[in-house]
Order: sequence, then structure tokens, then C-alpha cells
Amino acid sequence: MARMLAGLAAVAVLAYVGICIGLYALQRSLIYYPQYTQVDAAATDFGLVRDGVRLRGWVLGREGRDPILYFGGNAERIEANRDDFAHWFPGRAVYLLAYRGYGASDGEPREDDLVADALALYDEVHQRHPGQPIAVIGRSLGSGVASHVAAQRDVSKLVLVTPFDSLAGVAQTHYPWLPARWLVRDRYPSSELLRRHAGPILVVRAGRDRVIPASNTDRLVAGLPSTTTILTLEQADHDSVGAFPAYGEALAAFMR
Repeated sequence: MARMLAGLAAVAVLAYVGICIGLYALQRSLIYYPQYTQVDAAATDFGLVRDGVRLRGWVLGREGRDPILYFGGNAERIEANRDDFAHWFPGRAVYLLAYRGYGASDGEPREDDLVADALALYDEVHQRHPGQPIAVIGRSLGSGVASHVAAQRDVSKLVLVTPFDSLAGVAQTHYPWLPARWLVRDRYPSSELLRRHAGPILVVRAGRDRVIPASNTDRLVAGLPSTTTILTLEQADHDSVGAFPAYGEALAAFMR
């Protein structure tokens, strides 16, 4: 009997270790979903090359002032925002650049490259619009990218939509029985990064979010300045935030 129990325990340990190894090895396929965002390069109107990788996207109001950078979610077709953004941000230049491997951009996504690409985009936009303030919007995964940018560049206004404290923290909340926090390589430590941002912040939350647990957003918000504006769309889930008029109204008002 004791030998049988020891054998079962060994099998359980091996299975647990196997799950951990699988999560570590496959994690980027669980974080990034570029396969749902593919478009033809001819459909884009803006490009940027970094380290030999061509990134593609769109610009609204190319001659507009006070540019806005938008970083989307992990399976978001960012071009679908163009009509709304043109309506909400009249007279502004809005840049939407697809992550590596997304849309018509080349390469493969990972945190280090997405952040370096985002900083390169900021620097390019800064050159195109000298002396003008640059605002940033990040949604879901993009809130992690936006937090990196806000920590390393002068961001006039920052909008975080369905954000998290860290992607490693989100993984740990979803998989409490695994050491997920220590297995995640692309960590996006937003709470830590935003300590280095001093500008105005708008946080948009979804009351029925099942992707980003409320506790992870709570921890992020707890570390932000008391002047942070919080909008909670109680009836929205993670993917439906943009369908609520209050979302666009809040973004438009905040960016004025």
C-alpha cells in the first residue's frame, strides 16, 4: 500500500512538473493571438522599421496636432477603432501601430520587442510633431505596453483600459495552484512602471471582466495617484467596453 501511494505521489509530482514546463514553453501562444488580426500590407498607411523588422499600421489626421498613440489588446484588430477615434479626437493625429506578428507587421511578439517598438513609435511621432504633447491609450495587453512608454517617455495623458497590475499577477490569479508568477517571461509590470509616470491618468474598468480579474486591477489602481480618474462600465465585459457610449465620452473628455 505504501509503495502504491508513493508511486501515485511520484506520478502526481511528475504531472505537476510537466504542466509547469508546458506553461513555460507555450506561454507566448497563450498571451498573444496575432492570428485573428491579419491584414494585407496594402490596407495599411503607415510604417516603421526597427532592427530590420517592418511594422505597419494606420494614422488618422496625419497633419493633426497633439498626437495620440494607441496600443491594442492581445487579439484586437486595432484598425476597427479608426471611425470612433476620428469622431472622438477631431483635429488630433492618432497613430495605431500593429504589434510584431499582428496585422501586417512582420516578426513575432514578445515583451522586449513590443516595448522597444512602442518607444521607437513614440520617438518617430515626437519627430513628426515637434514640441507637441503626446498622449497614450493602452487597452488590456496594450495597457502593459503603454505603462512601459509612460515610464520611459514624456506622456501628457495616459488612458488604461481594462488594465492589470502585472501580467505575471494575472497569470497567478487565474492559476493559483501553479507558480505562474515565476514562470511568466513577459511580465508587463505596470504597477511598478507607473510609479515613474507623473501625468494625468484615466482608468476604464469593465464590471463583468473575466479576463483581467478585478483584484489585479484593484492592485494597480491602489498604487496610482488619488487624482486618477476611474470609470467603471458595470455592464461591460472585457471585450465589449468600446460598445458603451460612456467609453467614448470619457476618452473624448479626458483628451480635451
